[in-house]
Amino acid sequence: MWIENNLMKSLLLILTVAMLLGALSLAAQEPPRAASSTPPPATGRRPPQARTQPEFKDYNAAYALSGGPAAEKAANDFAEKYPTSELRAYLYSKAMHEYQTENNPGKMLAMGEKVLTLDADNAVALVLTATVLSDNLSDSDQDRTAKVTEIKKNATRALDTADTSFTPGPGNTAEQIAAYKTTLRSMAHSALGIMYLKTGDNVAAEKELRVAADLNKAQPDAYNWYHLALAQDHQEKYQEALASVDRALQYAASNPDLGKLAAGERERLIKLTTASPGPSPSPTPPRQ
Repeated sequence: MWIENNLMKSLLLILTVAMLLGALSLAAQEPPRAASSTPPPATGRRPPQARTQPEFKDYNAAYALSGGPAAEKAANDFAEKYPTSELRAYLYSKAMHEYQTENNPGKMLAMGEKVLTLDADNAVALVLTATVLSDNLSDSDQDRTAKVTEIKKNATRALDTADTSFTPGPGNTAEQIAAYKTTLRSMAHSALGIMYLKTGDNVAAEKELRVAADLNKAQPDAYNWYHLALAQDHQEKYQEALASVDRALQYAASNPDLGKLAAGERERLIKLTTASPGPSPSPTPPRQ
């Protein structure tokens, strides 16, 4: 059985949000006083700049708002007033974060898509849209093929641009930036793994979920280990699946629902590994 990836409780996303907000709050710059352009930083792209003092002032006022609807309206109003501003994507990123903290994946996806229309290489938006789409992918989706295509495109793009699309703020240490990029990569591989699991490609699912789990050794994610166990179970790799589900149980203390499912999977695998011959695994139903 699928378990919903709780976007609000994942340690991976907590780190991502912290790094995202640090970048947002530190990256936007006042309009340059000299005519020459600002050189790009040593890592990533140059911070976006306001063209005028009023634009910079309005950006700060919009950024200061809290709550998804308020942040979204502020981003829309700013984009209408400054249709060519470099700061528009940052306000939609802020709205995306606000909806994330409110556990509103539909709106989070909508804001992420707005960010990507303005900044196609925004790694956070690429990863979070891929995560929301894969997390909610269902056999009953009328646009299932289109969603699968978008998950692959966004997650792969995030992996390709993780090193170049981040605009680090002056307060970010090298260790924080490295952790941020590792988090993004882990989440991208996780989104691909869940998508492959739900479309029946268990070999590809195992590969992606293994990478996602291995990348996040500092803060192991029970969600990835549980679904890795399912991908291995579906291939009748029962001993490997048992080892993976044990890891899921080890890290599932903060997610009791996931812990229950992992315990049930472990009980099933124990029976299969002690029986000879073992029956084929039953199909995993799509998450509703």
